[in-house]
Amino acid sequence: MSVAPMVKAEAVHKSFGRLEVLQGIDLEVSAREVLCMIGPSGSGKSTFLRCINHLEKIDAGRLSVDGELVGYQQRGDKLYELRDAEVCRKRSEIGMVFQHFNLFPHMTALDNLIEAPIRVKKESRTVAIDRGRKLLERVGLGEKVNAYPRQLSGGQQQRVAIARALAMEPKLMLFDEPTSALDPELVGEVLDVMRGLAEDGMTMVVVTHEMGFAREVSDSLVFMDGGVIGCRPGSDCHRRPVGRVARASEEKFGHAAYFRDLVRLRSLRISRDALRPLMPLIPPPGWVPEPQRYSPLIGVR
Repeated sequence: MSVAPMVKAEAVHKSFGRLEVLQGIDLEVSAREVLCMIGPSGSGKSTFLRCINHLEKIDAGRLSVDGELVGYQQRGDKLYELRDAEVCRKRSEIGMVFQHFNLFPHMTALDNLIEAPIRVKKESRTVAIDRGRKLLERVGLGEKVNAYPRQLSGGQQQRVAIARALAMEPKLMLFDEPTSALDPELVGEVLDVMRGLAEDGMTMVVVTHEMGFAREVSDSLVFMDGGVIGCRPGSDCHRRPVGRVARASEEKFGHAAYFRDLVRLRSLRISRDALRPLMPLIPPPGWVPEPQRYSPLIGVR
């Protein structure tokens, strides 16, 4: 008997006005798999994450989590949108960590963790507090139980945000560039927590620019640009883009020149070691990209 993938996207489209952000995404993430999504800003990575837990509604295609459609119910050959209460119930099974923490500033670290289990899952306060303390210990903040967000560093706040997502006991975790708002010296402590989750078998979809982390922890790596996927799980992402966007990959980001431009951006912090798997993409000496096919830093802020 085949096991349904934890996340399955089929020809997913999403537009904001005339701007088509997702252009037919096909993707599967198995249970206990860690999938990292990389690519330039504006390529649709964060939008796709928000579609997974129905923070954004897709315009076409099908998107399911653990075998159940996201935000819709199928009756016969028609799809019907779920009521808000049902959407929220299903969303509670998916944890999401954002770039900017989004902690409640008037609550302590522990209170941030227990709020959702008590209000949404109707758990007893005693059970929620016990789990909350254990989760803060797990992310290395056992001594910060009564600290307010303003008393914590950025890295500590992000670790509280991860613990808060875990407090709902999700079956899937989504990370939207969780280290992008942190000072470089604070990035490691957040990545260590995420490594621990991966080792424990948590299914994770991670949007990141941390190439070293992606290579070390991910089971699959997806490169997105312009709302399409340049390489897919099971393929050799670092060597040759495959699938329906092979042409787009070659035209926009398939050559090492693109990655060399990315390396120049300090915010991405890509080391030489992280770049080494991309060396086969480096063109021969004297190669010059055709102007109509390549623009340095295209789509990157």
